[in-house]
Amino acid sequence: MNTPTHTGQVNRPRTRTLLAAAALAGPFFYVSSATQALTRPGFDIGVHPLSQLSTGTPGWIQQVTFVLAGLGVIALAVAHRRLVTQGVGRRLVPIFLTVFGAGFVVAGLFTMDPQNSFPEGAPSGVVEMSWHSIVHTAAAALSFVALAGACVTLLVRHVRARDVRPAVGNGLVALVLLLPTSPTESSIQIAITGLIAYTWVTVHALVLRRSA
Repeated sequence: MNTPTHTGQVNRPRTRTLLAAAALAGPFFYVSSATQALTRPGFDIGVHPLSQLSTGTPGWIQQVTFVLAGLGVIALAVAHRRLVTQGVGRRLVPIFLTVFGAGFVVAGLFTMDPQNSFPEGAPSGVVEMSWHSIVHTAAAALSFVALAGACVTLLVRHVRARDVRPAVGNGLVALVLLLPTSPTESSIQIAITGLIAYTWVTVHALVLRRSA
């Protein structure tokens, strides 16, 4: 998806560790979220966003999932900063990635409100948003916008380098991330957006490692 030009030293053990952590962030996020969505009673992806898994007694698992996944993106930001030292985005992309990762960390620390009958005992409908739910929602929205910014920056980088495939890939990911949220299928759309976002993170980490 991305084919960066760099002059960094990937053989540095710390950089290799950062890239490994970033590459694992995607699979970890998928497996943890999917396992909880399939095993927690009453959860319906057609009604409840993945963030709703942070509520209830086992909610700490999804909170940890968000935090660790976000830290994986921050690791990618540091590795990108070390390795990509020339050209468009060498400074801007790591900033966008840091905002993306930090947004997920904040979203993990501040949870949504129990609603729509999940978890068990929650009100049957939508409730008025609490302050921590507002923080969660704003952090999650900002994180996806920041990743879109990184993708657009890399799009410009690859267009200038005439690298067609990574340019198209980054452009498509940015487009998906910036689509308006559906009023009727928002929970499914958010889940798909998260899947695409963390697939991008894993692919970018692997490409950085390979191209280095």
